Amino acid sequence: MKTIQDFDFKNKKAIIRVDFNVPLDENFNVTDANRIEAAKPTIDKILADGGSVILMSHLGRPKGKEDKYSLRHIVQTTSQVLEKSVTFVDDCRGQVAQNAVKNIQNGDVLLLENLRFYAEEEAGDVEFAKELASLGDIYVNDAFGTAHRAHASTTIIAQFFPNDKCFGTLLAKEIESLNRVLNNSVKPVTAVLGGSKVSSKITVIENILDKVDHMIIGGGMTFTFIKALGGNVGDSICENDKLDLALEILSKAKAKNVQIHIPVDVVAADAFSNDANTQIVDVREIPDGWQGLDAGPKSLANFKEVILNSKTILWNGPLGVFEMENFSKGTITLGNFIAEATENGAFSLVGGGDSVAAVKQFGFEEKMSYVSTGGGAMLEMLEGRVLPGIAAILE
Repeated sequence: MKTIQDFDFKNKKAIIRVDFNVPLDENFNVTDANRIEAAKPTIDKILADGGSVILMSHLGRPKGKEDKYSLRHIVQTTSQVLEKSVTFVDDCRGQVAQNAVKNIQNGDVLLLENLRFYAEEEAGDVEFAKELASLGDIYVNDAFGTAHRAHASTTIIAQFFPNDKCFGTLLAKEIESLNRVLNNSVKPVTAVLGGSKVSSKITVIENILDKVDHMIIGGGMTFTFIKALGGNVGDSICENDKLDLALEILSKAKAKNVQIHIPVDVVAADAFSNDANTQIVDVREIPDGWQGLDAGPKSLANFKEVILNSKTILWNGPLGVFEMENFSKGTITLGNFIAEATENGAFSLVGGGDSVAAVKQFGFEEKMSYVSTGGGAMLEMLEGRVLPGIAAILE
């Protein structure tokens, strides 16, 4: 696996695919610069070598050229994060881009305009990729969040750099962290899978059953399993067409000697609201008119024992509706258990939109071994798929 550490960038122009798809407020201020910060080590290394940097990214889902999606809005924040003046280039192709690159000096950082202003980017157009490739000497992919897309700048461009392509620090870390869970794990391995639907996690569950010793199932998925096992789930979220699938998963897990841990009690509410009346009930006996919205105390005690005895932990999905304060306790408590296990030497990987949001919201980011930056990309890797953006560098 070639990374930027395998190259000397002195007098070289590095064209880097970054994921600067950051949130902006109504005044176009960046509200979360995490993705820009994540790319800094790669950019710093290239500049320290005596090279120059051309950054390319998308922002949002523009339909043609729309000013609200222009990357010029993030130039100031990018300059602040990199502690370096960043020059904005008003296009990502054609004469404008060519001229900007022609005058580049070692130590310079250019930021090209939004790649998705051109439909050719998402179409994976070869000519468009070739134009982008002509701007640099070495291609660096550091955008894990888009590595599962075969777009011009994430995959197709790599063919124009047969020997001069590599992973940036961030993307290399993502691959290493996932490999550490999926292929080089220290046992016992525990996967915590939360979220609302079994259907959205089925391929993940099937792919990791061979790799884990324990699987904790939480969140809305719980109730599909409980109903399949004959329990009464009241008004809880439940995929009635997936009951046989849930039983099949339990049977496969048993055959593979994987211990499945499902909540035994839940915090139930009489409405989907933070102000609802609540009670703690047996997960198999949720009264009609009530719905389970968080894991209960007995469940958390059971999960604690599993987590603290684990050496490798994958966390994908919350245990309850953590966005509402009264149903966030399960997710926060789980976060504390994983943080404690990590402090005791376990390797913990957090990934997937909701669990990453929870980790950030409740201040666990520094207490986990690694927090993934790519929701969809990470899910696809957990499903056992080869991501086109990664394959293109390895070829």
